[in-house]
Amino acid sequence: MTKVIYTNRKAPAIDRDTFLTPFDRMFDQIISSQFPEIEKQIGVKPYQGTAYPKVNVYEWDTKIGVIAEIPGLSKKDLSVEVTDGILTISGDKHKLFDVKDAKVVRRELKQSSFKRQFELGESLDGSKIKAKFEDGVLSIEIPKVEPETPKTNKVKIS
Repeated sequence: MTKVIYTNRKAPAIDRDTFLTPFDRMFDQIISSQFPEIEKQIGVKPYQGTAYPKVNVYEWDTKIGVIAEIPGLSKKDLSVEVTDGILTISGDKHKLFDVKDAKVVRRELKQSSFKRQFELGESLDGSKIKAKFEDGVLSIEIPKVEPETPKTNKVKIS
């Protein structure tokens, strides 16, 4: 059982994430500089903690689908972009928990921004992506590039 302990101190409360995040970032930088291929091979920074948002990735003959759970945000708080073959899902949770004239007794809900990136590769068409957000679930469809059929040029022999 979690206890809520009220103290009447004026010192700001420091939560675990605020304290550990700079160390996580430093550890990520050390690992990625020493082992740069790890992130490319598995798609996420392995020591970043848990990647957010969590996703499922599906493949069909003609497309790839990415499903992400992002509860508590609205469509206007999210961004889906493709730049130089990198799909980026990002959002902002800073303004969601603004409670005026109240002292924080316990803080477990994170107030932060997030960004998750995926390399699309040459077989996916980043210019024709479709995204839908409903009931806290982001669905992204990325069509595959149709392979070009080789053109035959019949040469007349003279």
